[in-house]
Amino acid sequence: MSAQTFDLDALKARCLPFLRGEAVPQTAGDMMASRYIAYSTGDVDYILATHDPATRDETDREATEEWAKTARFHGLSILSSKAGGPSDDEGEVEFIALYEQAGREHEHHERSTFRRIEGKWYFVDAKVLRDPVRRAEPKVGRNDPCPCGSGKKYKKCHGASGASAA
Repeated sequence: MSAQTFDLDALKARCLPFLRGEAVPQTAGDMMASRYIAYSTGDVDYILATHDPATRDETDREATEEWAKTARFHGLSILSSKAGGPSDDEGEVEFIALYEQAGREHEHHERSTFRRIEGKWYFVDAKVLRDPVRRAEPKVGRNDPCPCGSGKKYKKCHGASGASAA
């Protein structure tokens, strides 16, 4: 599957029939997208109803409601799917969800697993994927001059055990 990007309005048009019970998601990707729309509309009942029944009780309803209430959703990119088709019983969907919270833009990158139980798809688990942290400046070695300008080696200055940062 090639990556698909959806703006919020297009995704709502596609997924609201699932939330209203007028249709049932036929793929893991459709289930994932419908859960994103459920978050964007604050439909916590749908989010809980589509969570794997074996672990549904572990979901914190209040935290889910709070997050859905305080975030503004902008769009979704489904990067890839593994299985999760109409004839599969399990699937995996990797996506990036775009949202804003507390005035900051966020990209939530996740790989979610889904399972079909009695003909319906359910969210099972997720792994949040993060880009590696890159240093803005080179790492200071123990024997390098201390960046504070003292002229001492880093290990004898700010690198010493218990030393405060410059």
